[in-house]
Formats: sequence, C-alpha cells, structure tokens
Amino acid sequence: MRKSTQKPRRKKAPKRVLTLPDLEHSKATVLNSLTSASGQRTYDHAIREFVAWYCSEPRLAFNRTVVLRHRIHLEQRHYAPATINLRLAAVRRVAHEAADAGLLSPGLAAGIRRAKGVRRPDASRSSDTPSTTAWASSRIPRNPGCMEGGC
Repeated sequence: MRKSTQKPRRKKAPKRVLTLPDLEHSKATVLNSLTSASGQRTYDHAIREFVAWYCSEPRLAFNRTVVLRHRIHLEQRHYAPATINLRLAAVRRVAHEAADAGLLSPGLAAGIRRAKGVRRPDASRSSDTPSTTAWASSRIPRNPGCMEGGC
C-alpha cells in the first residue's frame, strides 16, 4: 500500500469583509425565514439600507464596530429608537445567517449579536409626567355601587 503524498486540505477561513454577493445570499436567507409579508418588507428595507451604507464606506470588516458605526449613522439621521433597534435586529440576523453559511466566523457573529441598540426613553421615569400606576388607576371604570362595599 502506498501512502498518499497529498497534503490535507485546510478549511477555508471565514471572511472578515463580506462582498455584495455574500450579503445578498445572507439577506435572501433571512427574508425566506420570515413568514410575515410585513416583516419581510421591513427587514428587506433595513438590510438594503445597511448594504448601501456598508458598500459606500471604505472596505470595512463586518464586525461589531461596523454595526455600532451604522447605529451612529442611523442616530444622526434622527430615526426613532424603535426604528434603529429594528434595523439593527435585521443586521444581526444577516450576521447570524452569514455565520451559518460559513461566510463569517462565529466569533464575529457573536460580537455583532452583542452590539447594543438604542435605549428607549422611559416616560414613567420622567419627573414631569404622572406615574403609570396613577394613569392606570384613573382609567379604571368606576361602579358607584362597589365604592360603598356593595360588590
């Protein structure tokens, strides 16, 4: 028996810079995983906007820092916190699908998943608005018979 002299093939390392076809493949996978037509439209728009921004920047590695820079870009455009968080969720899903397809290392995808969104202002903690319990108690329908202990 002869031993083969071929070198063992090394696994191809995942990319750090995703190209447009890689992003389109991940986008298609994300959109196919969604069942709602509204959700597909929303994620499609968010991903298209991210891809346009990502491709307009100098060749950036697709990592947590890029996602945070995109968040800053969205904040500078004065989007509402809910809109920014939704668009970041779409980008996180793209990273997850790219990692599943072997286009992105699992470590980079995990870093992207940890990219924080925007905190929504909590109206009940503001000093000039009434507390939520006060608002809720004022909305309870009153039954005059119950107030006298007749319920």
